[in-house]
Amino acid sequence: MDPHDYTWIFALGIVASICDAFGIGANDVANSFASSISSGSLTLAQACIIAVFTEFLGALLLGSSTSETIKGGILSVERFVEQPELLMLGMLCALIGSAVWVLSASRYGIPVSTTHSIVGAIIGVGIAAFGGGAIQWGYSGVAKIITSWFVSPVIAGIVTSIIYLPTRFFILESPNSLERGIRAIPIYFFITSVIGVFYIIYKGAPGTGASKMPVGVIVGISFGVAISVTAFAWVFFVKWLRRRIIGKEDLRWYHIPLVYHIKYRPMPEPPVALDTSADSATSVEASREIELGANPDIEEKAVVSTKQCEDADTSDSSNEQENNESRLAYVWRTLKYYALRGVRKDVRNIGNKKLRSVHDAAKKFDDNTEYLFSFLQVITACLASFSHGSNDVANAAGPISAIYDTWKSARVDESGASPVPIWVLAMAGAGIDLGLVIYGYHVMRRLGNGVTYLSPSRGFSAELGASLTVLTASQVGLPVSTTHCITGAIAAIGLCNGNFRALNWKVLAWCSLSWVLTLPIAGLVAGLLFAFGSNAPNNFIKG
Repeated sequence: MDPHDYTWIFALGIVASICDAFGIGANDVANSFASSISSGSLTLAQACIIAVFTEFLGALLLGSSTSETIKGGILSVERFVEQPELLMLGMLCALIGSAVWVLSASRYGIPVSTTHSIVGAIIGVGIAAFGGGAIQWGYSGVAKIITSWFVSPVIAGIVTSIIYLPTRFFILESPNSLERGIRAIPIYFFITSVIGVFYIIYKGAPGTGASKMPVGVIVGISFGVAISVTAFAWVFFVKWLRRRIIGKEDLRWYHIPLVYHIKYRPMPEPPVALDTSADSATSVEASREIELGANPDIEEKAVVSTKQCEDADTSDSSNEQENNESRLAYVWRTLKYYALRGVRKDVRNIGNKKLRSVHDAAKKFDDNTEYLFSFLQVITACLASFSHGSNDVANAAGPISAIYDTWKSARVDESGASPVPIWVLAMAGAGIDLGLVIYGYHVMRRLGNGVTYLSPSRGFSAELGASLTVLTASQVGLPVSTTHCITGAIAAIGLCNGNFRALNWKVLAWCSLSWVLTLPIAGLVAGLLFAFGSNAPNNFIKG
């Protein structure tokens, strides 16, 4: 093989990498924000706006400059040294196999591990190329992944329960829950800040080398940041909460640092409802349901309608110009509708009749007290998203980087590491953002309130529990998956209601089944593609 041979593999690899990144956003990032949206702490549009910045910046600024040529060391890269073109073909097939499975699972709202998907695809390529003996089946390889199916959700569920149950018994169920919650909120800010900062430095900044710092230094930085955040919350945020919730003042989040200098701001009077006809009210409500995606059955069939020009005279040039402008407006509204369609969906499932019995089995608490945890949940979601962008971007960036490096140099780096160009990180980050905005609503709709009823306190506990589990398990060497952890954490929240009917066991069963199917399906697709490509006529391959 000579440099710049097999350019078609490189070109297809870019397309496949974007598709895989799109799937990561539609699945991995979506399940990270599912609890925040389901609890009402964030709207779908707000979550997408936050994630667009946190995921992209995390991938671009903190993404690793090098990546494993073969994810997880599941297959020795030395086997491709004699035929570098086979490595290019194998990584292309792995990207396609992973993207096919992740996008298919996302379509039906099933959360799967994108890391396990790319590893499963590489396993399929390895078996097709060198046989089953080339794969690391022991605990250092496949067995460790299988273990994570059970370890991740169980540990995350236990940690989440430890966080949520004291909150429930000592604050939420207290007769003066609001006052207790306001007093305790700085403590929660401290705990959240310590875990969040430690998570980013230790787990989510591979491109900076910060994870190589001594643990003591990371702990010191985390506590320093947490103390500062706690002091700010105690002085400003608590005062802002008392004025907004107890005093019923019209204060916004950006008033927090100025809360001592802002005069009394009464809540505005509610607008007087206008007397409209029944037909008009019905049509407005129907159009809002279609626009906001309140009815999943209707929204898929909804079309964009425009105002028709009346009494148009085709012979009149002015009327013709108006018609042209009307057509352009129609095209613009159509494009705008489909571009923003993914962020206008109703993913909370609060009024879903099929889930009414599940939600009714969960105990509800004071809305004002629950509101206190909304800000904490937004913080945990942002930190997890920033870390995810820098860490899991390698699932899409690693294989295409290996293809690019091999295409450019015509050799395989036996060290097992491939340099990741900045344009690859940017491309993968953009693909992740697009996947969340356009297709992420499927997983959000299924995973959040589709599993159990989530409120801000429940969602905060689940997100913090999942993050803490990933940190602790990584430190002691236990195999965990972020996707499995957040699923197990949400399931534990449902069980903490003390009622098995507070959980949607059907959805949990589908999630568990999808975890088991991830390796074989992604591997089968990638392996079949590789077998076909590697055994095709040589002239076809070189073409």
